[in-house]
Amino acid sequence: MTTTKKIKKVETPIDQHETFVSLQKSFADSDISVEEKLKTLYDLQKADNEIEKLVQLRGELPSEVTALENEVAKMNARAEQYKALIAEYAASVEVNNANFDESEAEIVKYQQQLEGIQNSREFDSISKEIENHELLKKIAQKNIGELRAQSAEKAEALEDLYRRIEIREEDLRLKREELENIVESTAEQEATLRARRDECAAKIDARTMSAYDRIRASVHNHLAVVPVYNGDSCGGCFGAITPQRLVDIASNKKLIICEHCGRIIVNAEFE
Repeated sequence: MTTTKKIKKVETPIDQHETFVSLQKSFADSDISVEEKLKTLYDLQKADNEIEKLVQLRGELPSEVTALENEVAKMNARAEQYKALIAEYAASVEVNNANFDESEAEIVKYQQQLEGIQNSREFDSISKEIENHELLKKIAQKNIGELRAQSAEKAEALEDLYRRIEIREEDLRLKREELENIVESTAEQEATLRARRDECAAKIDARTMSAYDRIRASVHNHLAVVPVYNGDSCGGCFGAITPQRLVDIASNKKLIICEHCGRIIVNAEFE
């Protein structure tokens, strides 16, 4: 008794640059009829159109919100830099204060030593030390003055920056609120449309979906599937369709691609 082995169908990888001849062949090889598949593609396109209209209601708000978020984040980062600089200035002031106090203490010590000096050589040496520490005191005082001026300047800039941050954060709050209101008002409708889109996409094989997405991305109005326009033209580019192709489209038994723009053309009756 001989047994026949089932031949397992080998799925070829999806090629982003595959010809529409191979796409037409795989399109016909499906669990659902070509007509149903074409209708499903058209319904998928309609759902995508409606979703896109809802997204367009938001206008420039999403990009404006993102721009404001980035601006506020940069301003906050700059504020942190200013705060770090002010802290550095304060630390440097402390160091210079300590240097000033140390030099002053050294001067007092050397002045006391002058009282018991026995010779001019020792007197000159101690006087030189006192002179050096007086110079170090002046340097410390100068540094303290400059650091405090720089710190005051940065503190003023920080206050100005905080005021600007407050204004931009309010702008951001209002833009977010406006966007959230629009999204909320259309959320139910969008959820219904996305569910319909997912239902259509689930019926389409991966190869056809890849071609659909590729066409949508390549045309300015994102229409990958269009009906026949005015009886003899492509509904996407309005290029003329040959009589034989019109017959094929009307039969609902073939995947027909526009020779001019590459869109999928379906029967106008699907409208």
